[in-house]
Amino acid sequence: MKYDSNYSEALIALETAHRMVTAARTAPKGCGVDKIIALVLDGEEKKQLADEMRKLAKLPDIEFCERDAANVDDSHCIVLIGVRNIPLGLNSCGFCGFGNCVASVKAGSLCAFNTTDLGIAIGSAVSVAADNRVDNRVMFSAGKAALELGLMGDDVTVCFGIPLSTYTKSIFFDRESTPVL
Repeated sequence: MKYDSNYSEALIALETAHRMVTAARTAPKGCGVDKIIALVLDGEEKKQLADEMRKLAKLPDIEFCERDAANVDDSHCIVLIGVRNIPLGLNSCGFCGFGNCVASVKAGSLCAFNTTDLGIAIGSAVSVAADNRVDNRVMFSAGKAALELGLMGDDVTVCFGIPLSTYTKSIFFDRESTPVL
């Protein structure tokens, strides 16, 4: 059987995505409690995500979702990593800005341990992509679209997307920048 580089590159991107999900799930967590949810999308599901990103681009201040959607279209697949917002129960930590977990939940705040765990999981996942020489970019826009589509479940409140590409030049560079206010 003869395989051309396009086939091999797409295959490696997808295999890397599955390794990234594993890395996200096995990354260290606060008190060893896992609240990470991770998915891989390609094909029609990836297209639906990009379409939702284009809808979000019509909202003020996140017009960059259009640019990011084009990157998702051009990528082989995308990894989505989110976290359930279930406070850890360390009622005296106050890292969320509230006196205890009950007050935090009542206010709709995010548990600092959950979001920290998400950041560690994302870092672990993108290190796998780097180790495999697969271009990637962490995107708020893709995570927001995944939440809007309900892809992560009702209890996931924060999510990021990581599209993967193996073309000769990274599709995530030379992008039109968005001014920061």
